[in-house]
Amino acid sequence: MKRFICLVAALLLVACAQTPSVPSPADFPPEAAPQAMACPKELAAGTRCLQGRDSAGAVYIIVMPPDWNGTLVLHAHGGPLLGTPTLKRVEEDLDRWSVVPRAGYAWAASSFHQGGVAVRAAAEDTERLRHIFLQHVVTPKLTLLHGQSWGASVAAKAAETYTAGRPYDAVLLTSGVLAGGSKAYDIRLDLRAVYQALCGNHPRPDEPQYPLWMGLPEGAKMTRTDLAARADECLGLVHPAAQRSPAQAERLKTLTTVLRLPESAILPHLTWATFHFQDIAQRYGRSVFGNLGVRYQGSADDDALNARVARYAPDPTALAAFSQAADLGGRIPVPVLTVHGVHDLTAFVEMDNSFAATMAKAGHADTLVQTFSDDSSHSYLSDATYVALLGQLQGWVTQQRKPSPVSVSAACVQAQASFPSTCRFLPDFRPAPLATRVAPRE
Repeated sequence: MKRFICLVAALLLVACAQTPSVPSPADFPPEAAPQAMACPKELAAGTRCLQGRDSAGAVYIIVMPPDWNGTLVLHAHGGPLLGTPTLKRVEEDLDRWSVVPRAGYAWAASSFHQGGVAVRAAAEDTERLRHIFLQHVVTPKLTLLHGQSWGASVAAKAAETYTAGRPYDAVLLTSGVLAGGSKAYDIRLDLRAVYQALCGNHPRPDEPQYPLWMGLPEGAKMTRTDLAARADECLGLVHPAAQRSPAQAERLKTLTTVLRLPESAILPHLTWATFHFQDIAQRYGRSVFGNLGVRYQGSADDDALNARVARYAPDPTALAAFSQAADLGGRIPVPVLTVHGVHDLTAFVEMDNSFAATMAKAGHADTLVQTFSDDSSHSYLSDATYVALLGQLQGWVTQQRKPSPVSVSAACVQAQASFPSTCRFLPDFRPAPLATRVAPRE
């Protein structure tokens, strides 16, 4: 208890000392005008596409459909990506989300000016792009802020940060990583710790040893291909079950049972727990994650497994700084609509339970409507799904028609006439707490 009280006190002191000032409109200087670019072929004739690089170094794309309905959808992409941001990343998002301009909305998206897990910086880049749209394109009647996956954290952070003058009329969060950075990645530390206890090859015994929260030590040359080879060596991931050795099969069974992850999700989360963790460690210098108090269960010998698992405690100063940048406060004063596939293995649907609690704690439960679909896809659900969500969100703002899971589901069926695709909404679904999916810790 004493250690807990000290940790809380340290977090509060650091948060108070390091609370950043919120940029005002004056902090966003005039930007260079974007230039014309060729639009993707699937967009309607007469669509205008623009590209540019902002003063911070982020590249962006703006799309204006010929039948523009007066609403701008400001998009925050998922990821996050590591390395130098490129226009290609934004082009890929435009290809994926082309349904937005095809449905009559203007669309704008930034690459963000820096790679890595930088939620607050990405939120600032998103707001900067809104200013560019106002400076060089047109003033929209409505501005809807859309965040996808990790970008949902970015959008939520932007919506609770930039509130003066209500720059965003409403927020759409899809397949969101919405538990806050200090909780959303616990499963990945668990994976690194249990994997290493079982496999012992990341790192190998003859390699420099390092705490697993670090992802990789500075200067490490490991690639994603190298990591996949090690995971296959231990677990036989790329081989059919019949071709795995008994030892591989047993280790894989233990890992999937203890962490409640199917084998298809092991390598993706292990990859993020390696390279994204490395990025976070380089940003904050010390551990922002911990697994003290976690008892891993479901193996043939839980006592032996837990005795082998490495344990870490978060550094209070690093955790406070990370929490400040990546956690959410729920102070969003405008309508928020979400959707999440209930079988999503990248961002667990139980994170939406955490987000609802965050919004309620901030006194904004009434501005949140959550919907869920019978989908396993994370990156994209269906054209009709997003057209319905955008339409319902727009009606909430302009006509005060607060949507419900039932009304969104019905709107999706209506949207199928113009955008043939699936509708799998589950109006009665409610997500369980995240602690039912990921073991709680001290």
